[in-house]
Amino acid sequence: MAEPVAGTGLYERAEHAARIIRSRTTETPRIAIILGSGLGAFADDFENAVAIPYEDITGFPRSTAEGHAGRLVIGKIDQVPLVAMQGRVHFYEGYSLEEVTFPIRVFKLLGIKTLILTNASGGVNVQFTQGALMIISDHLNLLGDNPLRGPNDGRFGPRFPDMTAVYSPELQEIVIEEAKALNVEVRRGIYAALAGPSYETPAEIHLMRNLGADAVGMSTVPEAIVARHMDLEVLGISCITNMAAGISDEPINHDDVMATGDRVRETFTQLLRKIVGRINSRV
Repeated sequence: MAEPVAGTGLYERAEHAARIIRSRTTETPRIAIILGSGLGAFADDFENAVAIPYEDITGFPRSTAEGHAGRLVIGKIDQVPLVAMQGRVHFYEGYSLEEVTFPIRVFKLLGIKTLILTNASGGVNVQFTQGALMIISDHLNLLGDNPLRGPNDGRFGPRFPDMTAVYSPELQEIVIEEAKALNVEVRRGIYAALAGPSYETPAEIHLMRNLGADAVGMSTVPEAIVARHMDLEVLGISCITNMAAGISDEPINHDDVMATGDRVRETFTQLLRKIVGRINSRV
């Protein structure tokens, strides 16, 4: 297990973690992917992969959520160098948002330019179906906290970063084009992040609908905010693994979330490979 770096700031801790990762690989990826619940298998197909458990990277919090392997995988897909997080950590696990988003800070210092965020989410829009893929066009931060709260280090980004276009419109169009070519239906929508870990009540989902949310989950938004703080290009894709409370009469459980993620894995993987290839051609 890596030893903590005492008495240093966030930037220095991120630099230290980046050095550890660089020492384990010769790849220089420009694209990073965070794989959400049930979607981690994408990184199993990496060529010449190096897998680093989070506990071996100083500062990386350990993932405790089921369906999150908790390791960083570096390798190639169709000759495109990538770094992927097989599982993330969440606010509900007891971590601060600074800890939740620490890996994104490290990615920036590794030279990452584009961040792809994936998640399993509950469908709020009644037109969505279980297993659908949603391109995140915007988000609602309903976590009650912000990962940029506290002292700002200008080496990462400005004190008051603009959030007008968190999710790159250009990348959204790439997803739509590649999905059409694969005959995969995708929707565009707004993702709402709540703290969890309890699933939302029907009344809360009714509120989310009135606020304009199309899907709801417990991740992604802090990572997107921090990525934009550092001027990374962001793409977000949600897998609608269940319909939210009140949309369906069925009770919600995590096993169903995992099962749906497994069911759409092949489609999701095909689409993600195409997207990565397109992004790489312009990084």
